[in-house]
Amino acid sequence: MKARVHIMLKDGVLDPQGEAVRHALGTLGFEGVTGVRQGKVIELDLAGEDRSAAETQVKAMCEKLLSNTVIEKYSIEFI
Repeated sequence: MKARVHIMLKDGVLDPQGEAVRHALGTLGFEGVTGVRQGKVIELDLAGEDRSAAETQVKAMCEKLLSNTVIEKYSIEFI
């Protein structure tokens, strides 16, 4: 089983990397981009077939290590 975790900064948290990308896009001639938020994607290969147990395990991974829940939010999808 494979899980994909999407991690983004929470709304209202300053995103300097996103702002740098927005600025660079404008410099390259891509007008009209008014905001960029940058995040990360983590793919996990998981043993077993119990989706409920896997979801519980991946949530625990996000809470303990993969995401800084003070400033980041995450979503999980199974692929």
